[in-house]
Amino acid sequence: MGKGIIYVMTTAVPGLIKIGRTGTENFEQRMYNLEQNGYRNVTGLKREFAIEVEEYKDKEGLLDTIFEKSRVSDTELFAVDKNIVIQLLSSFEGKMIYPKDERKDAVFEEAAENRTAALIPNGKYTFERKKKSDGNKVVKATAVVENGYWTLIKNSVLGITEDKGVSVKAKIARTLAPMDDNGKLQEDFELGVCSPSHAGTVVMNQSNNGWDDWKNKDGQSIDVYRKNAKSDADE
Repeated sequence: MGKGIIYVMTTAVPGLIKIGRTGTENFEQRMYNLEQNGYRNVTGLKREFAIEVEEYKDKEGLLDTIFEKSRVSDTELFAVDKNIVIQLLSSFEGKMIYPKDERKDAVFEEAAENRTAALIPNGKYTFERKKKSDGNKVVKATAVVENGYWTLIKNSVLGITEDKGVSVKAKIARTLAPMDDNGKLQEDFELGVCSPSHAGTVVMNQSNNGWDDWKNKDGQSIDVYRKNAKSDADE
């Protein structure tokens, strides 16, 4: 069957994704066309993950079979959590084409974490830690979470020095953050749907376990929601 690319794209419709395939040499043009023109009257397509694999047509057919019940009629659109598909695809043998400059295992782990991030109730959460490389400056932030969508609140103070473990996604977010030279946000900043660890990494500018460092209104680490969900599942 040969080598080719299987990709995942989100759409303007929440929860609706596109799973497709294309030849390696056609990938960039295919992404451009879909992002510019949409697919089957669905707009806002955005690339999320792509991997080059052997026997790519057979592997895409396997995905179609696995997610058949979530398929929208006779299309390449599926009403399924993108993180489940990304986890599955990132476990395949092959070269990750997108996102660029990220490790495949890191993408797998992020997708797994994003799935559990939906357990976090809507509300306001706080973050406070000293950052050694910024002279023990106190990094302090407030975030509002609504249906998994994170917004950092104005006057949050972010870390400045970049330390180890900052993902490409977090680096891009920080370049867009409206902060002054001291890391203070000048207005609310939307991170979008993400995991607490991604939000914590953006805030600290270093690798961060956001499940431990983000606290709810009772001062509990938000990992309590994962533990509660696991306890419920074990009953």
